[in-house]
Amino acid sequence: MPLDVEIPVLRGFLTPSEATQWKQSVFSTAEAGSLLESLMEGDFEAVLLNPKVLDLLTGDGSCSEGEEIEAYLERRVLLYLTGGTSDDQTNRELAVMALAVACLHMFVQSNWTGPPVSSHVSDLLPPALLASQPQSLVEAIHSSLLLDGESVYSLVANPFLLLLAGIILTKCSSKMDSLQLLPWWTLRYINLHQQILEARSPQLLSLAHSSMEKVLTCQSVLSEQRHLAIQFHLECVYTSLTYYEYQPAKEHIRKAQELSGLNINMTGALGKRTRFQQKYLAQLILEVSRNQDQAGQRDDEATPTPTPRAYLPKDYSLGDDTVLDQINLAEPDQYELPDLSAEEQAVILGVCTDFQKNNPVHRLTEEELLTFTSCILSQPKFWAIEVSTLCLRTKLEKQRSRCVERSMMQTQAVVDHFEDKNCPVTERLKVFYCCQAPPRWAVQKQLATLLTDLGCISSALLMYEKLELWEEAVICYERLGQHGKAEEIVRRELEKKETPSLYCLLGDILRDHQYYDLAWELSGRRSARAMRSKALLHLHNKEFQQCVDCFERSLKINSMQLGVWFSLGCAYFALEGYEGAARAFQRCVGLEPDNAEAWNNLSTAYIRLHKKNKAFHTLQEALKCNYEHWQIWENFIVVSTDIGDFSETIKAYHRLMDLRENYKDVQILQILVRAVVENLTDSQGVQAITLQSRLKELLGRVSSRHSSDSEIWRQYALLYGDGHSSNPEDNEKALQFLSKAHRCEVQAGGWEKEPALFKEVVKRAIDMGEVTLSCSKKKTNPIEALQMLSSTRLSLRSLATKAKQMHTDVATGQIHGELQDGVAALEQLITELQELSRKLHDQSQ
Repeated sequence: MPLDVEIPVLRGFLTPSEATQWKQSVFSTAEAGSLLESLMEGDFEAVLLNPKVLDLLTGDGSCSEGEEIEAYLERRVLLYLTGGTSDDQTNRELAVMALAVACLHMFVQSNWTGPPVSSHVSDLLPPALLASQPQSLVEAIHSSLLLDGESVYSLVANPFLLLLAGIILTKCSSKMDSLQLLPWWTLRYINLHQQILEARSPQLLSLAHSSMEKVLTCQSVLSEQRHLAIQFHLECVYTSLTYYEYQPAKEHIRKAQELSGLNINMTGALGKRTRFQQKYLAQLILEVSRNQDQAGQRDDEATPTPTPRAYLPKDYSLGDDTVLDQINLAEPDQYELPDLSAEEQAVILGVCTDFQKNNPVHRLTEEELLTFTSCILSQPKFWAIEVSTLCLRTKLEKQRSRCVERSMMQTQAVVDHFEDKNCPVTERLKVFYCCQAPPRWAVQKQLATLLTDLGCISSALLMYEKLELWEEAVICYERLGQHGKAEEIVRRELEKKETPSLYCLLGDILRDHQYYDLAWELSGRRSARAMRSKALLHLHNKEFQQCVDCFERSLKINSMQLGVWFSLGCAYFALEGYEGAARAFQRCVGLEPDNAEAWNNLSTAYIRLHKKNKAFHTLQEALKCNYEHWQIWENFIVVSTDIGDFSETIKAYHRLMDLRENYKDVQILQILVRAVVENLTDSQGVQAITLQSRLKELLGRVSSRHSSDSEIWRQYALLYGDGHSSNPEDNEKALQFLSKAHRCEVQAGGWEKEPALFKEVVKRAIDMGEVTLSCSKKKTNPIEALQMLSSTRLSLRSLATKAKQMHTDVATGQIHGELQDGVAALEQLITELQELSRKLHDQSQ
């Protein structure tokens, strides 16, 4: 019995066969019947005002002295659940579930979907309880909804409904054992509660994990109810993405797509995008098709019926004189969309959201996301999907000059539609929970942001003040140059009502710690924002120890503050506390795995802690997130060289040359050449000689870009055996590179006047001369050997002449003592080269 009731309640409507059965059995039950009937008809107010519910909430009107609303409600619900006979226990549980669901739906109607609904909490609670509250009723409710030091949005409508639903679903669920799918409603409650908080709540995340696990244990239900299973996995996608859990989100979106049987691919198709385009060109579109085995298995009864087009918000056309509203395809029939159900559209939207979260903010990403929105909006059917998609398209188009007007009108249309009473709430709630439609104030804020971007600061300011978004209002005053006005407005609001967030804002404006301290004490030392802001001011003033202390306190209250972990890591770096920095950046990448900068900083901490292998793997993760970041590649090449992963070093060197035209690191090239020449074993246990061809390719590329660097040519020669190889061709190559190295060296200048530097040049020149002798003796063609000898002899003679000119003592006529042996050896070598040249010349005659 309970499962037969739970499934339609989750779905939100009755199929024809269920409707008949419910009339006969469910609606006639004593405790839950009338509540479930009102719930399924969409009359949520009737559920709240039902005599049974009023009796449950008020009882005899008594309450304990100083009892908080939260504790009172929990006590009343538990009393009702445990106060009946065992025979009507299940019915009581269903009645409480119906109340929780009606509260959630009504809360959604008040803040997300509209049309507006008014709920008078004072009618639902005993006067004795209201009179005993130390603060106002709204403040008491907001205080109860505050989690992990994160406050609730001040203008949230009917917060009591969320509080009551939360108490039933989290505090009283243990007494509702017969309901298998109650944790699913808990998951929906978590999603709504999180959206009204300032930042992510670890408490809600923990509760979400346990709720998902409990629902997944009901495999029989999920396997039989395909449409509901798709919705569940989509709800899990949005919850996971909210809490930075990207991998679980991917698994859920994969499962949802698999269950829907949809193939969703971005592809190219010939089409026209502008009115004046003559030729069809390749355009990016979304291709959607159903699997063959899925096409014949559709259970249309269990999926919501489309909402009439007239009830949906207006989708504004672009109305541009150049750009078309939609791509005009050359072969439209080939890419025609199937008639999509609610769940199928929600899956496409889910894939789109997952794609957006896992890709960088970039013009190409925007183009790809717009293919998703065009696809979904081509079949306007369901309120929640339509609004979510229109809001996404507006965000994507707001920076485009040809689309900004539509962006404005579209956002205004969505804002206005909240007040529209034509579309019933039952239509708006169809697949609402698996779409993540934005709350009303988020759409209004989006409109104000658009006005700000267009330079209409004063209009945006009025909207922000109306929405009580004081931080944004302060920014507008700053942009208008009215700095004193920003302080004035915050002080005015504080006179009306003192809140921790307003004191924090005053601290931000005046850069004064005393206001953060006031906020901290006012919140009962529960405000994560107060400590966060105080820490940032310490960071600005370079007071790093105090900064670290405040960040740690803030994170103790709420550990899911991504930006705070990052800033804490930076503060630890300033204090040279590398263990602390590593811990902070580790948490940072745990929350946001695609944060390349955090990965890079984590590797730096590991390097300072002499944990090079950890640093290497961390940098690999950083590069996965940002392949174009040359600073990360520079860190990576140093670490991979240090740990002896020569293959990765070569790869990194190539990448750095791609990213930076003048990149050069001779020291790393020297290490690589030495590793190959000495055939060292790398960190993977592979002999470096296997990398010889790859290193030759790299040096070829480096030497062509830095052809005037003598050391690069020397390393190139060394790689070919430095003239002492058993392979004559390699020796000739080495000689060629040594000659280039010598030319670069003598052209560089600055070394001639220093005897020590001159001596080094002479020594290397002698080595080159000896390789020339060796190579020329093995040459079969005497003419080529003569050219080789002649070129080297000229270079050596020029060097010997320069030594005598610059380093001969005028008085004694002697060469500087440090150079005597070198010059003598040089002249001896010149003689040998001359002698060999003469012999070869005679042979060729």
